[in-house]
Amino acid sequence: SMAGGLGLFLFGMHTMSEAIEKAAGARLRSILEFFTTNRFTGMLVGVIFTAIIQSSSACTVMVVSFVNSGLMNLYQAAGVIFGANIGTTVTSQLVSFNLSEYAPVFLLIGALCVMFVKNQKVVKIAEVILGFGILFTGLSSMSSAMSGLRDVPAVVDMLKSLESPLLAILVGTVLTGIIQSSSVTVSIVLLMCSQGLLELPICLFIILGCNIGACASALLASLAGKKDAKRAAMIHFLFNVIGTVIVYIIFRVGMAQIINLLHIVSGNNPGRCVANAHTMVKIFQVVILLPFSSGIVKLTYLLIPGEDKTVNYRENYQLKYIGDK
Repeated sequence: SMAGGLGLFLFGMHTMSEAIEKAAGARLRSILEFFTTNRFTGMLVGVIFTAIIQSSSACTVMVVSFVNSGLMNLYQAAGVIFGANIGTTVTSQLVSFNLSEYAPVFLLIGALCVMFVKNQKVVKIAEVILGFGILFTGLSSMSSAMSGLRDVPAVVDMLKSLESPLLAILVGTVLTGIIQSSSVTVSIVLLMCSQGLLELPICLFIILGCNIGACASALLASLAGKKDAKRAAMIHFLFNVIGTVIVYIIFRVGMAQIINLLHIVSGNNPGRCVANAHTMVKIFQVVILLPFSSGIVKLTYLLIPGEDKTVNYRENYQLKYIGDK
């Protein structure tokens, strides 16, 4: 049941993001290119773009491809990548509001429109609604499965043994790296916290790990790219690692005060606490690191030195001609 729910959740997210790209993909790309003239507008574009397509990984991979093709420089890319980190928290916020009870209605409306409506514009919007319905149906299935896990002593003992903050960060990093989506991992953690399977402090450390694991997609996408594409992926990685270290120190020093603040803001709802913590951590990281974005870009030049080799075809031809002679 848990596996099936996760499958539906992943498929729903994939369907929704693909449908949004089909409906407005070209327009979103042109907006991304046009509004990244400075790091502040670039950051806003990153927030909005990621909130719409529900994936910071997709946004950062697209930014890496833009840098690789020369449409965007590294300083513009930094702003969009920073914004994407805030935009990715929208999914966990939606999950925390427990929209699962309306999922069947979204599913029915979406399916009927896709099957019987001839207007392609309406069909594209219906596919987004259908993806939304599938996503929350999956969440409902996962939530039901997790409520049963509370009665399994082995599972409860295993999760309660997760007391080390560093181990929790590692778990978040590995899970997100495998699933390729921090939104999915945070949503699962949110549900587990709501069911009483995970303590809130450990959830906060897992979220920090999710931030690092979310870099996997961009790093993989940059492997075959030019030096600047690798540097763009490295900006994302450095932002998350430096931000995680800063927040980790704050958590270790003032965890009790942070938990109290989250309970006040979230009305003692564990799921809302996790979602709000995710959003607050991301906003804090951006506020702290945005003034140093130029320094982070310069650091990528130190970590990935050199320039791409350009082939001089004329010179190669002349050398070959002389060699043949």
